[in-house]
Amino acid sequence: MEASAHCACVSSRPCTNDLGESSPCPKPARLWTPTVYSSFAKESFCYAGSPITIQESIEDYGAVVWPAALALSQYLEDNQEEFELRDRRVLEIGAGTGLVSIVASILGAYVTATDLPDILGNLRFNLSRNTQGRNLHQPQVRELMWGENLEQNFPRSSCLYDYILAADVVYYHTFLDPLLTTMKYLCQPGTVLLWANKFRFNTDFEFLEKFRRTFDTTLLAEFPGLEIKLFKATAKVE
Repeated sequence: MEASAHCACVSSRPCTNDLGESSPCPKPARLWTPTVYSSFAKESFCYAGSPITIQESIEDYGAVVWPAALALSQYLEDNQEEFELRDRRVLEIGAGTGLVSIVASILGAYVTATDLPDILGNLRFNLSRNTQGRNLHQPQVRELMWGENLEQNFPRSSCLYDYILAADVVYYHTFLDPLLTTMKYLCQPGTVLLWANKFRFNTDFEFLEKFRRTFDTTLLAEFPGLEIKLFKATAKVE
Protein backbone atom coordinates (compact mmCIF):
# COMPACT_ATOMS: atom_id res chain seq x y z
CA MET A 1 0.00 0.00 0.00
CA GLU A 2 1.14 3.52 -0.69
CA ALA A 3 2.53 5.21 2.39
CA SER A 4 0.81 8.48 1.54
CA ALA A 5 -2.55 6.91 0.70
CA HIS A 6 -5.52 7.68 2.88
CA CYS A 7 -9.28 7.53 2.83
CA ALA A 8 -11.81 10.25 2.24
CA CYS A 9 -12.98 10.58 5.79
CA VAL A 10 -16.56 11.26 6.84
CA SER A 11 -15.60 13.90 9.38
CA SER A 12 -13.35 15.97 7.13
CA ARG A 13 -12.11 16.28 3.58
CA PRO A 14 -8.83 14.53 2.78
CA CYS A 15 -5.67 16.49 3.21
CA THR A 16 -4.68 16.20 0.39
CA ASN A 17 -8.92 0.30 -27.44
CA ASP A 18 -10.37 -2.09 -27.14
CA LEU A 19 -7.90 -4.91 -27.98
CA GLY A 20 -10.43 -7.27 -29.51
CA GLU A 21 -13.57 -9.14 -28.76
CA SER A 22 -11.94 -12.09 -27.03
CA SER A 23 -8.93 -12.60 -24.82
CA PRO A 24 -7.43 -15.31 -22.62
CA CYS A 25 -8.35 -15.40 -18.98
CA PRO A 26 -5.74 -13.46 -16.98
CA LYS A 27 -3.52 -15.09 -14.41
CA PRO A 28 -4.77 -15.19 -10.82
CA ALA A 29 -4.07 -11.94 -8.99
CA ARG A 30 -1.64 -13.54 -6.57
CA LEU A 31 0.68 -14.38 -9.44
CA TRP A 32 0.79 -10.82 -10.71
CA THR A 33 3.94 -8.95 -9.84
CA PRO A 34 5.01 -5.36 -10.44
CA THR A 35 5.71 -4.92 -14.13
CA VAL A 36 8.17 -2.76 -16.01
CA TYR A 37 6.72 -2.30 -19.45
CA SER A 38 9.21 -2.55 -22.28
CA SER A 39 7.19 -0.54 -24.79
CA PHE A 40 4.76 2.33 -24.54
CA ALA A 41 2.39 4.20 -26.79
CA LYS A 42 0.59 7.48 -26.20
CA GLU A 43 -2.98 8.46 -26.87
CA SER A 44 -4.36 11.97 -26.74
CA PHE A 45 -7.83 13.01 -25.65
CA CYS A 46 -9.68 16.15 -24.65
CA TYR A 47 -12.17 16.10 -21.78
CA ALA A 48 -13.43 18.81 -19.46
CA GLY A 49 -11.72 21.38 -21.65
CA SER A 50 -8.28 19.90 -21.05
CA PRO A 51 -5.88 17.99 -23.30
CA ILE A 52 -5.02 14.61 -21.79
CA THR A 53 -2.12 12.39 -22.85
CA ILE A 54 -2.25 8.79 -21.70
CA GLN A 55 0.77 6.51 -21.62
CA GLU A 56 -0.30 2.94 -22.32
CA SER A 57 1.15 -0.45 -23.22
CA ILE A 58 -0.39 -3.56 -24.75
CA GLU A 59 1.60 -5.68 -22.32
CA ASP A 60 -1.11 -5.48 -19.65
CA TYR A 61 -4.90 -5.17 -19.66
CA GLY A 62 -4.62 -2.38 -17.12
CA ALA A 63 -2.23 -0.36 -19.26
CA VAL A 64 -4.69 0.16 -22.12
CA VAL A 65 -7.51 2.69 -22.51
CA TRP A 66 -10.71 0.66 -22.91
CA PRO A 67 -13.84 1.96 -24.69
CA ALA A 68 -16.06 2.24 -21.61
CA ALA A 69 -13.52 4.61 -20.05
CA LEU A 70 -14.04 6.94 -22.99
CA ALA A 71 -17.81 6.70 -22.66
CA LEU A 72 -17.78 7.35 -18.91
CA SER A 73 -15.34 10.26 -19.26
CA GLN A 74 -17.56 11.88 -21.88
CA TYR A 75 -20.67 11.31 -19.78
CA LEU A 76 -19.10 12.95 -16.74
CA GLU A 77 -18.16 15.95 -18.83
CA ASP A 78 -21.59 16.25 -20.43
CA ASN A 79 -23.63 15.77 -17.24
CA GLN A 80 -21.89 17.94 -14.70
CA GLU A 81 -25.14 19.42 -13.41
CA GLU A 82 -26.59 16.01 -12.60
CA PHE A 83 -23.32 14.53 -11.32
CA GLU A 84 -21.47 17.42 -9.72
CA LEU A 85 -17.97 16.20 -8.86
CA ARG A 86 -16.49 19.40 -7.51
CA ASP A 87 -15.34 18.79 -3.93
CA ARG A 88 -16.89 15.32 -3.98
CA ARG A 89 -15.08 12.20 -2.76
CA VAL A 90 -14.57 9.82 -5.67
CA LEU A 91 -12.98 6.37 -5.84
CA GLU A 92 -12.35 4.55 -9.11
CA ILE A 93 -12.24 0.75 -9.14
CA GLY A 94 -9.83 -0.72 -11.68
CA ALA A 95 -8.54 2.68 -12.76
CA GLY A 96 -6.06 1.23 -15.27
CA THR A 97 -4.39 4.04 -17.18
CA GLY A 98 -6.28 6.58 -15.07
CA LEU A 99 -8.30 8.37 -17.75
CA VAL A 100 -11.59 8.43 -15.81
CA SER A 101 -9.82 9.45 -12.59
CA ILE A 102 -8.01 12.22 -14.47
CA VAL A 103 -11.29 13.59 -15.80
CA ALA A 104 -12.89 13.42 -12.34
CA SER A 105 -9.90 15.23 -10.85
CA ILE A 106 -10.03 17.98 -13.48
CA LEU A 107 -13.74 18.35 -12.69
CA GLY A 108 -12.78 19.13 -9.10
CA ALA A 109 -13.15 15.85 -7.20
CA TYR A 110 -11.09 14.40 -4.38
CA VAL A 111 -9.99 11.33 -6.35
CA THR A 112 -8.67 7.99 -5.14
CA ALA A 113 -7.61 5.84 -8.10
CA THR A 114 -7.21 2.14 -7.32
CA ASP A 115 -5.89 -0.94 -9.09
CA LEU A 116 -3.59 -3.91 -8.70
CA PRO A 117 0.04 -3.42 -7.64
CA ASP A 118 1.55 -3.88 -11.09
CA ILE A 119 -0.67 -1.14 -12.51
CA LEU A 120 0.06 1.60 -10.00
CA GLY A 121 3.31 2.96 -11.46
CA ASN A 122 1.84 3.79 -14.85
CA LEU A 123 -1.41 4.94 -13.24
CA ARG A 124 0.44 7.34 -10.95
CA PHE A 125 2.49 8.65 -13.88
CA ASN A 126 -0.58 9.43 -15.96
CA LEU A 127 -2.43 11.06 -13.08
CA SER A 128 0.51 13.27 -12.17
CA ARG A 129 1.25 14.30 -15.75
CA ASN A 130 -2.35 15.24 -16.56
CA THR A 131 -3.67 16.81 -13.37
CA GLN A 132 -0.87 19.07 -12.15
CA GLY A 133 -2.06 22.65 -12.29
CA ARG A 134 -5.55 21.55 -13.34
CA ASN A 135 -6.96 20.09 -10.13
CA LEU A 136 -8.41 21.49 -6.95
CA HIS A 137 -7.28 18.44 -4.98
CA GLN A 138 -4.28 16.19 -5.55
CA PRO A 139 -5.44 12.71 -6.60
CA GLN A 140 -4.37 9.68 -4.61
CA VAL A 141 -3.31 6.25 -5.91
CA ARG A 142 -4.00 3.14 -3.82
CA GLU A 143 -3.74 -0.59 -4.19
CA LEU A 144 -7.08 -2.41 -4.18
CA MET A 145 -7.32 -6.15 -4.74
CA TRP A 146 -10.99 -6.98 -5.17
CA GLY A 147 -12.52 -8.73 -2.20
CA GLU A 148 -9.34 -8.73 -0.12
CA ASN A 149 -8.71 -6.90 3.17
CA LEU A 150 -11.46 -4.38 2.45
CA GLU A 151 -12.21 -3.45 6.05
CA GLN A 152 -8.51 -3.28 6.88
CA ASN A 153 -7.54 -1.06 3.94
CA PHE A 154 -10.79 0.87 3.44
CA PRO A 155 -12.57 0.90 6.84
CA ARG A 156 -16.24 1.77 6.44
CA SER A 157 -16.14 4.00 9.50
CA SER A 158 -13.73 6.43 7.84
CA CYS A 159 -13.89 5.72 4.11
CA LEU A 160 -17.09 7.12 2.67
CA TYR A 161 -17.24 8.10 -0.98
CA ASP A 162 -19.80 10.19 -2.80
CA TYR A 163 -19.11 8.37 -6.06
CA ILE A 164 -17.64 5.03 -7.05
CA LEU A 165 -16.59 4.90 -10.71
CA ALA A 166 -15.90 1.77 -12.74
CA ALA A 167 -15.26 1.36 -16.48
CA ASP A 168 -14.79 -1.96 -18.30
CA VAL A 169 -14.02 -3.85 -15.11
CA VAL A 170 -16.23 -6.75 -16.23
CA TYR A 171 -14.73 -8.91 -18.95
CA TYR A 172 -13.49 -12.47 -19.31
CA HIS A 173 -11.79 -13.03 -15.97
CA THR A 174 -12.29 -15.12 -12.85
CA PHE A 175 -12.69 -12.35 -10.28
CA LEU A 176 -16.29 -11.26 -10.91
CA ASP A 177 -17.61 -12.37 -7.52
CA PRO A 178 -14.85 -10.51 -5.61
CA LEU A 179 -15.54 -7.47 -7.82
CA LEU A 180 -19.23 -7.48 -6.87
CA THR A 181 -18.28 -7.92 -3.21
CA THR A 182 -15.98 -4.90 -3.48
CA MET A 183 -18.63 -2.77 -5.18
CA LYS A 184 -21.17 -3.65 -2.50
CA TYR A 185 -18.70 -2.95 0.29
CA LEU A 186 -17.69 0.47 -1.02
CA CYS A 187 -21.19 1.57 -1.97
CA GLN A 188 -22.51 2.79 1.38
CA PRO A 189 -25.81 4.66 1.87
CA GLY A 190 -25.45 7.97 0.04
CA THR A 191 -22.86 6.65 -2.41
CA VAL A 192 -23.60 6.66 -6.15
CA LEU A 193 -21.92 3.98 -8.25
CA LEU A 194 -21.44 4.72 -11.94
CA TRP A 195 -20.49 1.62 -13.93
CA ALA A 196 -19.84 1.69 -17.69
CA ASN A 197 -19.06 -1.51 -19.55
CA LYS A 198 -18.79 -2.94 -23.02
CA PHE A 199 -20.77 -6.18 -23.05
CA ARG A 200 -18.81 -8.84 -24.88
CA PHE A 201 -19.53 -12.21 -23.30
CA ASN A 202 -22.38 -14.11 -21.66
CA THR A 203 -20.56 -13.81 -18.34
CA ASP A 204 -20.88 -10.02 -18.62
CA PHE A 205 -24.66 -10.28 -18.75
CA GLU A 206 -24.67 -12.83 -15.94
CA PHE A 207 -22.73 -10.34 -13.82
CA LEU A 208 -25.25 -7.65 -14.75
CA GLU A 209 -28.10 -9.76 -13.39
CA LYS A 210 -26.27 -10.24 -10.09
CA PHE A 211 -25.48 -6.52 -10.06
CA ARG A 212 -29.16 -5.63 -10.46
CA ARG A 213 -30.11 -7.96 -7.62
CA THR A 214 -27.48 -6.34 -5.40
CA PHE A 215 -28.13 -2.65 -6.16
CA ASP A 216 -30.99 -0.33 -7.02
CA THR A 217 -29.99 0.14 -10.63
CA THR A 218 -30.85 2.65 -13.37
CA LEU A 219 -29.67 2.47 -16.97
CA LEU A 220 -28.38 5.98 -17.67
CA ALA A 221 -27.15 5.66 -21.24
CA GLU A 222 -26.47 3.20 -24.03
CA PHE A 223 -23.92 3.41 -26.80
CA PRO A 224 -25.28 0.83 -29.28
CA GLY A 225 -22.46 1.07 -31.79
CA LEU A 226 -19.96 0.33 -29.04
CA GLU A 227 -22.16 -2.14 -27.14
CA ILE A 228 -21.58 -0.06 -24.00
CA LYS A 229 -24.11 0.46 -21.23
CA LEU A 230 -23.79 2.95 -18.38
CA PHE A 231 -25.54 2.26 -15.09
CA LYS A 232 -26.20 4.25 -11.94
CA ALA A 233 -26.48 2.17 -8.79
CA THR A 234 -27.13 2.80 -5.11
CA ALA A 235 -27.17 0.50 -2.10
CA LYS A 236 -30.45 -1.30 -1.51
CA VAL A 237 -32.21 -0.51 1.72
CA GLU A 238 -32.17 -3.68 3.81
